[in-house]
Amino acid sequence: MIRYRTAAVWLFSPFCILAHANTTHAQAWPAKPVRIIVPFAPGASADILTRHFGPKYAEIFGQQFILDNRGAAGSAGVQAAAAAPADGYTFMTATAAHAMDQSLRKKTSFDLTRDFDPVTLFASAPFMLLVHPSLPVRSVKELIAFAKARPGQLTFGSAVAGSTSHLIGELFKTQAGVNLVHVAYKGTAYAVTDLIGGRISMMFSNNLGAHVKSGRLRAVAMTSAKRSAAAPDLPTLNESGLPGFESTTWFALIAPAGTPRDAVIRLNDTTEKLLKTAEIRELLLHHNSAEPMGGTPEQAAAHIKREIAKWAQVIKHAGVSLD
Repeated sequence: MIRYRTAAVWLFSPFCILAHANTTHAQAWPAKPVRIIVPFAPGASADILTRHFGPKYAEIFGQQFILDNRGAAGSAGVQAAAAAPADGYTFMTATAAHAMDQSLRKKTSFDLTRDFDPVTLFASAPFMLLVHPSLPVRSVKELIAFAKARPGQLTFGSAVAGSTSHLIGELFKTQAGVNLVHVAYKGTAYAVTDLIGGRISMMFSNNLGAHVKSGRLRAVAMTSAKRSAAAPDLPTLNESGLPGFESTTWFALIAPAGTPRDAVIRLNDTTEKLLKTAEIRELLLHHNSAEPMGGTPEQAAAHIKREIAKWAQVIKHAGVSLD
């Protein structure tokens, strides 16, 4: 059952606790409730994804796993996680946005590679390249040709300046060699409304399959390296004339630097097993249009470092700053 207060707490019967405890390992991790900070508001993609795993962790480990939502912008939760004791009882769900934030601001209150130890990569979710149906294009090549013939006339919207949808657009501009005008909004819903209304030409977003099916929007490509299970018939940018193009929003479980290795490894191993179950894979695809990633803590660390470096180049080239 889930109790909603300032945090969501998953509780299970005493039987579950007794089934996973014994006198020999009475003090083995976890010996008390574990907190997972989600640095976004309830209902955000990271929040929904973490709720897939919290109850499973509680059932397997016989302890409460408390989901702690901290703020809508993402920074308050990261600060709280970085400042938390590195005792194995605080973790955080990080996303691609946190890797981007390292370069979007001259000074940040956290450093993903210094202040945190990665545990695992939960999943990744691609974005769709969407255009208004009035544009006479049905492929990436047609879109690029259309944009090159009209430099500075096509617009692309984003949820907000510096958001993932914005920076994917900047990456597309660079790799495609087109001149597009960015229009920042105060939320994805506002950008989608204007795209449907034809007030902007295109945008990168996810979970908009219903608008595509209704004909209000046209999907041109996906941003993943390989075709997505969420839209297997839709080609990728990588196979549509922009080789090497890959940009997804990803979700990782991280912990304050110095967290006991035993806690990290046990949570990593458990997550690996969960990611292979049909139930979790279906939940990820249905609710987040995401596919499981997994891997070792070292692989998660390498991925995060690559993402920080990649987006630092995009941000520098585009001249984007939130300061």
